[in-house]
Amino acid sequence: MERGGSVYIMTNVHHTALYTGVTSDLFTRVTEHREKAYPKSFTSRYNLFILVYYENFHLIEEAIAREKQIKAGSRKKKEKLISSINPEWNDLYEEIKRW
Repeated sequence: MERGGSVYIMTNVHHTALYTGVTSDLFTRVTEHREKAYPKSFTSRYNLFILVYYENFHLIEEAIAREKQIKAGSRKKKEKLISSINPEWNDLYEEIKRW
């Protein structure tokens, strides 16, 4: 069975840290980050609860490959990527809630 996936980037209110992740269920995963479901995780420790970027893929393997590509890039490249679709760095959580 084929399953799709998403790659996403989370940040905090000051945009001092970025987290790139991959998931097969974007809404649930971002909700877990926001609710600090895993208190010892990087996103919980650095208060990364703002979804600023995401891409959806038909296959989870495509999402994983894209995650690796993004993680291999510099912070500057990540900032440029985020700004290309979300110039104000708004929280996109409400957008994915409506799916």
